[in-house]
Amino acid sequence: MHSPSAVVAVDLGKSRCRVVVSESDAGVGRRPARRPLHEGAGAPGLAAAGGVAAALESILPLRARLDVPISSISVGAAGAWTAPTAASELARRLADTFGVPAAVTSDVVSAHAGALDGDAGVLLIAGTGAAALGIDGDRIDGDGIDGRGIDGSGPNGARATLVDGWGPELGDFGSGSWLGREALRAVLRASVGLGPSTRLTDAVAMSIGVPSAIHPWLAGDGPLPRRLATLAPLVLDAAESGDGVAAAIAAESIRLLAASAHAASKTAASAHAASMTDATAHAASMTAATAHAASSNGAASNGASASSVDTVALHGGLTEHVWFRARIEESLRAAGHAVVASAGDALDGALLLAESADLPHERFVHRAE
Repeated sequence: MHSPSAVVAVDLGKSRCRVVVSESDAGVGRRPARRPLHEGAGAPGLAAAGGVAAALESILPLRARLDVPISSISVGAAGAWTAPTAASELARRLADTFGVPAAVTSDVVSAHAGALDGDAGVLLIAGTGAAALGIDGDRIDGDGIDGRGIDGSGPNGARATLVDGWGPELGDFGSGSWLGREALRAVLRASVGLGPSTRLTDAVAMSIGVPSAIHPWLAGDGPLPRRLATLAPLVLDAAESGDGVAAAIAAESIRLLAASAHAASKTAASAHAASMTDATAHAASMTAATAHAASSNGAASNGASASSVDTVALHGGLTEHVWFRARIEESLRAAGHAVVASAGDALDGALLLAESADLPHERFVHRAE
């Protein structure tokens, strides 16, 4: 008689913390569907001051709700990508607290693993914020980073590139908060004759009021990016109904999101490597022999790029708008990408990473026992 085991998965974001448990029949090896265990407040992120302590404060209340013995705990935490030392510390603290192996990675990595069922490819996240993470299955020498990503830790040498996720001040291009900000700009410009009239004026008035009420609304309570993102559906609905101003905003959002996904892809990484090879060849072309060798290398790199096709999965609230999602998919396919439905979410990814240490994501998973 095999004793049952259970894996706890945590999706720790900045606004909320979701926890599920998945139990398995150790004799058969099957894992049934997960069930909710706890939901509470999130944490500022592992990169923030006191990030580990804040993460533990959000996660540890799940202990009071545990009703089965657990065999491991796996966490996808905001900020882990840029704070690997903090992620390692959180894994160690969780392993010590629960007495079981613990795994900690970025919430973007766990979302990628869940969306692509542990496979390589690109995850495009389009919600309040925006980011694209590309992970390929190739093992490479060195640190596994192609010059545009951020290093992680672990034995797997898969290349990874994170594009955007830079926050509303510097990035989140094409996101829900970006759409809301552009809508308010369009309404303000139209109100003083600097821009064309738009249905967005009436749509925004339903939520905020007349244009003069916009600035007081911006100064209101609550995180501004999240409040701006509540206006995104108004933009997409107006664009779908034919409003020219809203359509132009939506088109730019689609362009920005697709560009991020493409930049995170293996195709873009190959092109980047080829351009670096070409630059090296040019610098070394002082002799005919060196120039000839570099030209040959560049041709080989370009040939590899041309044959690359990347799978892209979509995730986030914006992708639930049918009209908008269809146009993002069209843009991605036009760029040569295969668009697939997400297999799961960040909690599914955390469960996968708890049980498998041979996925392309392993480089970015911090483990402790």
